[in-house]
Amino acid sequence: MALDLNDPDLELPDLVYAYQTWVLAVLNDEKLNPEGEKLCTDEIADDALSAARFLPGDVTATVESTLARAYDVDPEELSDLLYPEDED
Repeated sequence: MALDLNDPDLELPDLVYAYQTWVLAVLNDEKLNPEGEKLCTDEIADDALSAARFLPGDVTATVESTLARAYDVDPEELSDLLYPEDED
């Protein structure tokens, strides 16, 4: 089910959940289970990127750093996994 940004019942925790789901899916697909079934779908990625537009940078940074720490992944490596097009 896609995130409906026009839903009047949509709250901050819904946006955080969508972003967190994407980060976890990317971590799973790239670091924890690279040979297994991929969890990160286009819908998950689209929802997360839409949610990120409305989340303060501190919130997305906290989600990323907390999950990187929890899964013993370097924060810079996680950033590269999440945003590979940002590499120079």
